Amino acid sequence: MNTTGLSKSRLERMHHVLSGYIERKEMPGLVALVSHHDDVYVEVLGTLTFGDPAPMKRDTIFRIASITKPITAVAAMILVEECKIRLDDSIEPWLPELANRRVLKSISSDLDDTVPALRAITLRDLLTYRMGFGSVMAMPDTYPIQKLIREYRIGGDGPMLPSQAPGMDEWLQKLGSLPWLAQPGERWMYQVSGDVLGALIARVSGQSLGTFMRERIFDPLGMKDTAFHVPPEKIDRLPAFYFFNRQTNKLDVFDNVANSAWRSEPPSESGGGGLVSTIDDYFAFSRMMLKKGRHGRKQILSRATVELMTSDQLTPKQRTGSEIFFGTHSSWGLGMAVDIRRNEIFHTPGRFGWTGGFGTTAYTDPAEGMVGILFTQRMMDSPEPPKVFTDFWTLAYGAME
Repeated sequence: MNTTGLSKSRLERMHHVLSGYIERKEMPGLVALVSHHDDVYVEVLGTLTFGDPAPMKRDTIFRIASITKPITAVAAMILVEECKIRLDDSIEPWLPELANRRVLKSISSDLDDTVPALRAITLRDLLTYRMGFGSVMAMPDTYPIQKLIREYRIGGDGPMLPSQAPGMDEWLQKLGSLPWLAQPGERWMYQVSGDVLGALIARVSGQSLGTFMRERIFDPLGMKDTAFHVPPEKIDRLPAFYFFNRQTNKLDVFDNVANSAWRSEPPSESGGGGLVSTIDDYFAFSRMMLKKGRHGRKQILSRATVELMTSDQLTPKQRTGSEIFFGTHSSWGLGMAVDIRRNEIFHTPGRFGWTGGFGTTAYTDPAEGMVGILFTQRMMDSPEPPKVFTDFWTLAYGAME
């Protein structure tokens, strides 16, 4: 493999450090990729499952969780470029379930202690995650709204298997019955905007989200293993998925292969986190974004659109309360994070991407001509990045010559 432009000795260091996570049994296996200009290095380590010799492979299919979000944003911007919908259009003609919003007077208010929304939600609100509703970053049952979020399986209240979600129409009706947590456009809130965005794409395009993505993104990019479920002929390429059980103080299976929730089509295709993919499929998507929308002779998006998507779209006030996600180094573009200052070796202003709660991280750095992707199947324990992510990014940037 050609690794000119990447230091051989530094890549050996990456191999040694990442191997330590497997040897210490912190995860059964992983796949990592670093691309610097035209040079690509892939590291495949460990096994698909603890206690099973079946090796991790380069074409292993991972549940990629929230790094679905940038793909969903690209799908939405394809519709914008076709003038099927505009950034500042109200979503209400397509999603009438979310019309005439009420907003809680405060996060701790009872559910009927509300004021009217000042305006309708727009596509821009969804892409910037400022629709006015999202994850409540507090212990369960701290606030009255949390009970219904959990009961209605809205999402944004901890990890959920795709088979546990209601169908799209039922989900929208339940979401529409809840008061909002903030005024539209007021502040960034995690998760739910991505799922509403997926529903909007389906309604505007007249296709399921998965079909639209396949025709407009996956097939043109050759992303043959990316979908919302794993078909029977590919199921042996799906690894087990683990979480750290604080009661037993050990790793337990969250989703196994034999009866995986990803074996069949989900009731609702989650634009916020439902896709499965491989390292090479996601690299094809990342490289398209690095090349400003181009893939060979195909133009998935215009250069201007990619530049808009990957530029900071939030004010400091809109980020307030989301420091656990952004720290002081990051903000949000359209459907993905954007680094705005350098706190770490790997925080380059303009670097964009995101992480997934199921143990995935993928960022693209235009200034360095670099893409980095790490896929594991160990659930993140908190919104702060696990050590394996931090180590991977430190090693990846350290390997560039």
